[in-house]
Amino acid sequence: MSPHDRDAPGTAVAQDGPSRSADVLVDCRDAALTFGRGANAVVAVHGATLRVRAGDRIAVVGPSGSGKSSLLHLLAGLETPTSGSVSWPAPPGPRGIGLVFQGDSLIPALDVAENTALPLVLTGLPDDQARRTALEALASVNAADLADRLPEEISGGQAQRVAAARVLAQAPSLILADEPTGRLDHGTGGHVLDALLTAADRTGAALVVTTHDPAVAARLSTRLTMRDGRLDFPRADPVDGPAEHGLARHLAPPQEES
Repeated sequence: MSPHDRDAPGTAVAQDGPSRSADVLVDCRDAALTFGRGANAVVAVHGATLRVRAGDRIAVVGPSGSGKSSLLHLLAGLETPTSGSVSWPAPPGPRGIGLVFQGDSLIPALDVAENTALPLVLTGLPDDQARRTALEALASVNAADLADRLPEEISGGQAQRVAAARVLAQAPSLILADEPTGRLDHGTGGHVLDALLTAADRTGAALVVTTHDPAVAARLSTRLTMRDGRLDFPRADPVDGPAEHGLARHLAPPQEES
């Protein structure tokens, strides 16, 4: 049975029930994303298939405009695929995903600490506890000194560090980071990547990072390429290690869970 027999084309389905592959956090099967119609249609993602499992460390490498951000938006459930399907077999589904956006994402009226704490407050965490957690997350990306500043009072690079801290404060099961070092100098970018990797290691979260920087990609165990909207798996796993950590774990055959 094909994935299109189980899920109607163009679906994004959160599956909170039991799964025979409980460690699969996102199951993206032949998912495409097209903006516009007719002669003006732009295909951002062509039939991408990818499974992200607990503990994965994946770099998606490609130039600007290659579809990397659109792929992350599909994985996060922010976009519905035009065809194919995206599902989240393990609870709590897409609610367990933290996304570090590439562009500005801070609320202008809130200071840095409040921006970082906001997702926690929205889940019902007491304000004082949310603030303590936010300050710890800010410290992890060397941004604790920015806590009382408004977004208009910090640079674009500093805002990117705050965006990373906001996700780290939530301790998600899957961290999706869209060019998290793209607006940072080499040293600061390395520190933010250290914080993302450390947080993922501590919580057991999976980490998917898009980047155009080979040095960033080299720090993650699986490296994929995005070209003109197409997700490319190399023929051989470039990383030595146990077979269960190779590329095959991300490309299970469609009939596996039928």
